[in-house]
Amino acid sequence: MENVAHLADARGGAELERQMRALGRAARVAARTLALSSGAARNAALLSAAVALRQRRAEILAANAQDLADARARGTAGSFIDRLTLDESRVEAMARGLEDIASLSDPVGRVLARFERPNGLRIERVATPLGVIGVIYESRPNVTADAGGLCLKAGNAAILRGGSESFRSTQAIHGCLVEGLRAAGLPDAAIALVPTRDRAAVGCMLAGLDGAIDVIVPRGGKSLVARVQHEARVPVFAHLEGIVHIYVDRAADLEKAKKIVLNAKLRRTGICGAAETLLIDRACAATHLAPLVTMLLDAQCEVRGDEATLAADPRARPAREEDWRTEYLDAIISVRVVDGLDAAIEHIETYGSHHTDCILTEDAATAARFLNEVDSAIVLHNASTQFADGGEFGFGAEIGIATGRMHARGPVGVEQLTSFKYIVHGDGQVRA
Repeated sequence: MENVAHLADARGGAELERQMRALGRAARVAARTLALSSGAARNAALLSAAVALRQRRAEILAANAQDLADARARGTAGSFIDRLTLDESRVEAMARGLEDIASLSDPVGRVLARFERPNGLRIERVATPLGVIGVIYESRPNVTADAGGLCLKAGNAAILRGGSESFRSTQAIHGCLVEGLRAAGLPDAAIALVPTRDRAAVGCMLAGLDGAIDVIVPRGGKSLVARVQHEARVPVFAHLEGIVHIYVDRAADLEKAKKIVLNAKLRRTGICGAAETLLIDRACAATHLAPLVTMLLDAQCEVRGDEATLAADPRARPAREEDWRTEYLDAIISVRVVDGLDAAIEHIETYGSHHTDCILTEDAATAARFLNEVDSAIVLHNASTQFADGGEFGFGAEIGIATGRMHARGPVGVEQLTSFKYIVHGDGQVRA
């Protein structure tokens, strides 16, 4: 019986690989069509998909209700449930997101540079699609619309692999994207969805599907992104995790700080821009530490802190070394008093993930030093870290926030989903 089961698994694995390779071939053909398509056709597909999302809202919410029921039955954490949950407002936000993407300027065909050589050659650097983008994500079904829409706008084909926990929701949303493609006369394979929960499909994508995939974008927890970075045989837009810091400088306005810290931590705790560590300058700890810690605790946020933090409010719990390296994605924050700007920057460099970090201060020179010296994809001054979002940057949406340094960094929107080529115009020149 064991040999029979092994043979059945082997046959199943071979069939999955065959299906995934076929998906890759179809996406490669679709990418060629998209690269030659007009911006108007791609916009028409996006707008039609937005209409479909609204018209099929009940179907999407019913599918999501089934996914949520399964997740709750498994005892899934509340923060995860929040990321998985769709409601009418979130479906509407997906539709508006597609409309916002459609309203953006066409990123394909932009002339990025133009110059002429002494021999008369006229050279242009022109934006082109990347090709086929594989997107692997967990829990958030809305990523289906965001990623599919952004890839399409930039003239790329997409192969989407959503999380098994959001399988029904993702399928329902993907159906709306395909409806938009058909309405615009574009191929269904332009936005493909991996049709199985089998985790082996992820391995097929990381192997590149016989050269069909040009880049992989992982969007999910640390274990997923680490696996993608370790196994991928194609380039990766990396976003490891968001260990986000807020530094309250001695020149910070307390009332402004209270408003920003509360929003940055608790507006939505499960997103990568949520603050995870609060650093407070020792020079203002006497006036700022207790009010900020008490405010967070009163708002039902667990505080894990150093000795000064524990002294500020007896409800705080002692922080361990691992807390400074933790992305909680929950109503938990670590708090530490530091000896000024240099110590704050050193802490961020030691424990941070180069995602998003913020300074609260009314001192322009101190703010300038922080913004210049903190090497993160996004740095903010006197604003909530929850603005770390492509939509808030005016990108329409984002496919993720890249924390690496190659090609794309920060919110990855339509412009970051393009490459370029050089177009050279001559008049008979030959090289000596």
